[in-house]
Amino acid sequence: MSGKTPLPIEIGLTAAIVAVSNVAGDTPEPMILVARETAPKSSTALPSGPFDPVAHRTFEIGLRAWVSEQTGVPLGYVEQLYTFGDRGRHAEVGDREPHVVSVGYLALTRTGEIAQEAPDATFRNWYVFFPWEDWRDGRPDMLDRLLLPQLDAWATDETTPPPGRLSRRERLKLLFGTDGGPFDEESVLERYELVYEAGLVEEAHRDGHAGHGLKPLIMGETMRHDHRRILATAMGRLRAKMKYRPVIFELMLETFTLTDLQRTVEAISGRHVHKQNFRRLVESSAVVEATGEMSHATGGRPAALFRFRREILQERPAAGLRVGART
Repeated sequence: MSGKTPLPIEIGLTAAIVAVSNVAGDTPEPMILVARETAPKSSTALPSGPFDPVAHRTFEIGLRAWVSEQTGVPLGYVEQLYTFGDRGRHAEVGDREPHVVSVGYLALTRTGEIAQEAPDATFRNWYVFFPWEDWRDGRPDMLDRLLLPQLDAWATDETTPPPGRLSRRERLKLLFGTDGGPFDEESVLERYELVYEAGLVEEAHRDGHAGHGLKPLIMGETMRHDHRRILATAMGRLRAKMKYRPVIFELMLETFTLTDLQRTVEAISGRHVHKQNFRRLVESSAVVEATGEMSHATGGRPAALFRFRREILQERPAAGLRVGART
């Protein structure tokens, strides 16, 4: 055995807390709760806290406790994502501070239930961190103008792919839909890791893995530690989950119009959906029911108000909204 003292390890809990702004308005946006750490290491970060096994029986109890204490944000749906403990995510060469292994969580809340944000926490649009993921107005301009030319050059530099792995060119086509390939909105983490590997985000430069060189800040805002990777994991999980479980309703108000629901689905998925097809799907799925009341907040004709039928969770196991993108 080596005579070196092993680096101590701490367990932290990191939460990607998602809400949707203006659910009853014209342009709902997917929001993520972030906290700004103090100088000299100031950067945007997801809310994080230590796990105290004396005070908290489970990770989730601990998560809910310190999120409530630090931010005042009530959490609804909570799901454990992944354990993030890669070497280098916190520690630097010669660092003897404890290495933090973070258990990442996806949590959902409603903006209408938040009385006041904590002074050191605020909601930010998650597309600020992942500008290439928002396809609601069509193919993002920054893809062809900035990102894909750099990724194409990076892919061209590869001579022989590692054994058992797809080539850079194949991964680029698979994840970004180049050369006529489809764009899978669920592969948020895989796309971020490809951009990181190519050295096109600031985190790669900060971690000593810089490659080709656009100014990395152009590729979305940076985050503390590997928090952008945790956020990417949460985005992909939520985009996939809402297709087979009714988690989207954890972001909705108690009553909503079908237009509100469609725009919320579009905000999370980053894709437009066909209006008539969406309405037929929702109405035939029996996941919502009309309240008999009307909304006058549309600025036009009054729209029928609906509510989520929670009893459907007992009627059948799968009750999501598997909707296709609008062509």
